[in-house]
Amino acid sequence: MGNEGRAMVFSSLEFLFLFFAVTILIYYVVPLHFRNIVLLIVSLAFYGWGEPVYVTIMLYSIIVDYICGYYAGKYRETDKKKAKRFVIASAVLNLSVLAFFKYYTFIVSNLQLLPFDFLQKIPLLADIELPIGISFYTFQTMSYTIDIYRGDAKVQKNIASFGAYVTLFPQLIAGPIVRYQDIDDQLRSRPHNIDMFASGMRTFVCGFAKKILLANCAGELWDSFRDASAVSPTVLGAWLGIIFYAFQIYFDFSAYSDMAIGLGKMLGFTFKENFYYPYVSKSITEFWRRWHISMGTWFREYVYIPLGGNRCSKFKMYRNILVVWFLTGLWHGASWNFVLWGLYYCALLLIEKAFLSKALKKMPAFVSHIYTLVFVLFGWLLFVFEDISAGFTYLGYMFGGGGAALANSAVLFDLLRSLVLIAILCIASTPLPKKLYYKFYSCGRAARCAVSIACGAVLLVCTGYLVDSSYNPFLYFRF
Repeated sequence: MGNEGRAMVFSSLEFLFLFFAVTILIYYVVPLHFRNIVLLIVSLAFYGWGEPVYVTIMLYSIIVDYICGYYAGKYRETDKKKAKRFVIASAVLNLSVLAFFKYYTFIVSNLQLLPFDFLQKIPLLADIELPIGISFYTFQTMSYTIDIYRGDAKVQKNIASFGAYVTLFPQLIAGPIVRYQDIDDQLRSRPHNIDMFASGMRTFVCGFAKKILLANCAGELWDSFRDASAVSPTVLGAWLGIIFYAFQIYFDFSAYSDMAIGLGKMLGFTFKENFYYPYVSKSITEFWRRWHISMGTWFREYVYIPLGGNRCSKFKMYRNILVVWFLTGLWHGASWNFVLWGLYYCALLLIEKAFLSKALKKMPAFVSHIYTLVFVLFGWLLFVFEDISAGFTYLGYMFGGGGAALANSAVLFDLLRSLVLIAILCIASTPLPKKLYYKFYSCGRAARCAVSIACGAVLLVCTGYLVDSSYNPFLYFRF
């Protein structure tokens, strides 16, 4: 939990009323050609808020990929092999840092399970602190050199502008993963106007509300049901608990993405959507087209397609999917439960690709929807319990194992008092609120004024919650 406490998060008073307020003031006071430099400086300050020493890793990433990208671009047309060496150098130098900080202890502790004395002498270094967001920005910086090599982006000769891309604070610690080719032109020139700023503010407030009013409320109930299951397990309590966790992780993660997109707009950047209502999906394949889109895009573009994608034999295509999902699981954390989580989805996707997807299309929509949600819930069990045996124990409670009763008075009371919240969470997981918002917003000037007033009120309410409550977890410290 040490990393969680160090991070400056968007849903905090110091970010809203100190860091971001000062950043916006400086950003819009300085001339246009200095704004990338300002972004670089404030982003390094943002990252170094809790642990300044890790700013050196950011500077390392900037220098390594600036140099590798420059030479990959220089030799791309004249000496393809030499250009490729710089791409490989970038990957090795970036991934070695990620492997040391995130996976060293995991690898060594597993090696020491083998019956060889020399392995026991390798130091564990269990006190290594994981740099916040290292998986996100490692993938981002690697995309720059690869995009240059492929000819999908131009070499960025201004190191301050490149540094601003690497450290860009709106999406630095929790995504979305922004590929260099997506904002190449925006780093050189981007719009700054009141309409875009206002749109960004509305998007940010929406994400802020999702985090404070929905994700945190769902998270508190998940913690409550999980703790209750350890003392007096019930089938109903176990199902409600994992359902609330599913709501928590969705609204928490999508909220951070919304806030990042909103902050980006206020600074003139346009980031792509990262979530598209995944819980309305009617298959696991569709779910992963809607969930954490930027991560899926990265693995597709930089791992799956280079391996051959689906333009190869069926065996190799299945192998490619296995590699992608093994890496996807490992990317989420240095623990076997994340590897199993990735392989679990690999198996489901392979089954759908082999035969089930055709059957799902013929089923009634509500049947395929329930199928998807149930298997997603089982996936979240693997994800949330790093202790795999504890996860399977909890799974047993969901089906009456381990002496779990069907329900008890405490669980029934918690269910009744949470019915309104459950209804809100369910509705908010669908496109309906956004459709109603756009329909209302297009009604005219009075409607737009009402939206602005509502945003101010929501911001005030959420700030009140922050002041009054100590529950405001940051779920992505491990990434």
